[in-house]
Amino acid sequence: MAHSVHDHSRRALPVAQATVLALPPSTPAKDLRPRWTALESLVCGAFAGAVAKTAIAPLDRTKIIFQVSSKRFSAKEALRLLYCTYMKDGFLGLWRGNSATMVRVMPYAAIQFCSHEQYKRLLGGYCGLQGKALPPFPRFLAGSMAGTTAAMLTYPLDLVRARMAVTAREMYSNILHVFIRISQEEGVRTLYRGFTPTILGVIPYAGITFFTYETLKKLHTEKTRRSQPYPHERLAFGACAGLIGQSASYPLDIVRRRMQTAGVTGSSYCTILGTMREIVKHEGVVRGLYKGLSMNWVKGPIAVGISFTTFDIMHNLLLKMHHMGYFTP
Repeated sequence: MAHSVHDHSRRALPVAQATVLALPPSTPAKDLRPRWTALESLVCGAFAGAVAKTAIAPLDRTKIIFQVSSKRFSAKEALRLLYCTYMKDGFLGLWRGNSATMVRVMPYAAIQFCSHEQYKRLLGGYCGLQGKALPPFPRFLAGSMAGTTAAMLTYPLDLVRARMAVTAREMYSNILHVFIRISQEEGVRTLYRGFTPTILGVIPYAGITFFTYETLKKLHTEKTRRSQPYPHERLAFGACAGLIGQSASYPLDIVRRRMQTAGVTGSSYCTILGTMREIVKHEGVVRGLYKGLSMNWVKGPIAVGISFTTFDIMHNLLLKMHHMGYFTP
């Protein structure tokens, strides 16, 4: 009987070995993971930016119009401008310049979110914290570098969008027309007017925004023991991040808009300090450098909250689809 059992075990051994040897290797899945992470970040970032900016486009356009003029800002005047735009150009007129915004925002957001993931990974490896939450300063640094990277690669589109937002439809018919007219009438260098204040503003804005959002998520996880916040919690975290980030960098946003639109407003803004002096001299510090900030406190948190929430939800969705094998070649 013992001999029979021993023979049966020996006969069963090759079958078990064959079963183990037949298991598919796991190496290809590991090799594909980084590539799909970058692709997911690009796709989700572009989609998040498009949804967020489209949602607040009328308010954003109104804010830009006040930023580049010497008119005093108030909620009543902002509503009056929205109403006049609606009566003159129709409902879709409230979204004038949004096509240029989409052309800029989609690559900007895609690059920003994707590069943020890559910078987090690089800084995490440097600090010996791969896969874990970064310390405060590297967390801020990852956001600043992501925003700077995106701004440098998409800046001319931001200038075009600002020009379309403050001009009548007759002056610029489409995005390509803006590029052609600026290049012919003002020179190619004009496409980078306001670049320096933009970068100086992006460094604190993107750094503070990403830092605040990532910090709030980290504190939430530690307190609730849930790895992922609910959508409404993400919206709240993003709103707080946008409120703090935009308030810190707002004067430089005013300066860059003045420099970007100088060619169509008849102004001669050439340098950052010169522009600031002119604004303070004629409009004051609060009414000049912080003009429209109250509107930004409305639209900014909404946009940032929607952007971060959409990115996280889409990223998690695509990650699940990837694990389920939908993206397996």
